[in-house]
Amino acid sequence: MPHSKQASKRLRTSTEANLRNRSRLSELKTLEKKLRAAVEAGDAQADELRRNFVSRLDKAAKVGVIPANRAARKKSQADKLAAAK
Repeated sequence: MPHSKQASKRLRTSTEANLRNRSRLSELKTLEKKLRAAVEAGDAQADELRRNFVSRLDKAAKVGVIPANRAARKKSQADKLAAAK
């Protein structure tokens, strides 16, 4: 239990941020799985999914949900995956 008004607010805001960040991470994982499945199946939407995934990675890195280097690695992996098929 927080002992001060400031600590109460900090607890509340950090809890909200945690929920937001978990949601964004979950979305990224889902998009990556959809992209991999689309590439494996030879789906025509794979390029659109890749662009959407890369955009979401950039936004997540921008707000600090994931480190910038992880976003760069995931983008590179997505590009290689799309180019291979």
